[in-house]
Amino acid sequence: MAILIKNARIIDPSGELDRAGDILVERGKIAAVGENLSAPAGKTIDASGLCVAPGLVDMHVHTREPGYTYKDDTVSVAEAAAAGGVTSFAAMPNTKPVVSSADTIDFIKSKADGARVKVFPVASMVCDGDYASLTDFGELKNAGAIAFSNDGICIPDAKTLLLALQQAEWHGVPLLIHSEDVSLSGGGIINEGVVSAALGVQGMPFTSENVGTARDLMTARSTQANIHLCHVSTSSALETVRFAKKTGVRVTAETCPQYFMLNDELLMLQDADYRCNPPIRSELDRRAVLRAIADGTIDAIATDHAPHSADEKKDFFNAPNGVLGLETSLAAGITALVNRGYITLFKLIYMMSTVPAQILGIDAGSLKEGSNADIALFDPAEKWIVETDRLHGKARNSPFKGMELTGRVKYTLVDGEIVYQD
Repeated sequence: MAILIKNARIIDPSGELDRAGDILVERGKIAAVGENLSAPAGKTIDASGLCVAPGLVDMHVHTREPGYTYKDDTVSVAEAAAAGGVTSFAAMPNTKPVVSSADTIDFIKSKADGARVKVFPVASMVCDGDYASLTDFGELKNAGAIAFSNDGICIPDAKTLLLALQQAEWHGVPLLIHSEDVSLSGGGIINEGVVSAALGVQGMPFTSENVGTARDLMTARSTQANIHLCHVSTSSALETVRFAKKTGVRVTAETCPQYFMLNDELLMLQDADYRCNPPIRSELDRRAVLRAIADGTIDAIATDHAPHSADEKKDFFNAPNGVLGLETSLAAGITALVNRGYITLFKLIYMMSTVPAQILGIDAGSLKEGSNADIALFDPAEKWIVETDRLHGKARNSPFKGMELTGRVKYTLVDGEIVYQD
């Protein structure tokens, strides 16, 4: 069925396009982009007052499948993604078992077949339970892995990382790196600072991320591999990224809404829904993240969407780390970045769709004619309250609960099919 989207503001960073017009979708593809378009038959969406953009691409999502489906699973996380305008996401490998075999990749792909959006498996850099032994990059790439990561499995030595970088370079895949020196942060549950001292709990010092970032980027400097830093959250780590880019390291970096919207004063509430790793940092770090988004040091915005059950999150001191983000990421970006003048809406879509697609090497992030009709339609001015009982998926651990955000997804299309409608 053809779908004609009329009278929209079309934002397509891949084609340097930001103007009013129409989009015709036929047979799962963008058939035409222009003005006064018509379709012989099908559905027409009057998008007056709405923006039309390439579907968002989230580089950093935890589905919890296989192994932890009591937290969430591929199909229900995909429902949350569709509600947030996300049409493609990378599924991180710290599952049970860890994604270190072709069989596990095949399992994830089979579950993704029933999902509303496109799910791309990320494989583990190291074997399950052996942080010094690399997985078979070639076998896992051939099985369908689009990238490799150590997220949730911090690599303890630089030699293993160097070997992984060499393998990534050889096979032409990016590494998605969680930079942390666990010898400095192990045992901490929130950002080390005034709040952790006031609560009498062990903190996670910013030094752990700074040291890990420096080690990882200086190791990458000796290769031509593409290294991508996940969830950067500290001012010093961002300075290291700036230096690495200037000296030729092939590095890209992401941050998440919790790091540019929130600070660690929220942890005084002793609510585990605000606990994640890296932790929500100080106000100084939050402002540094905003500057890094504005000046281009940060390339992409992801969510690190990490569902947990309500029972797990009840105990502030013993709860696992992780927060939700898929349904709120676009609105968080509009609210905190666009409406406050740090970046334009065009740049936000660039950072949340076009750039992530380029880093991952997937066919997404574009509204050019002939592209897959993966589309997000949203009202950039609609205000709404984040009510956790109305979120999709199994989990409710959103750090944005109760907040008023601006920007609401109205339709999401994947391959020309409507998979979400507000």
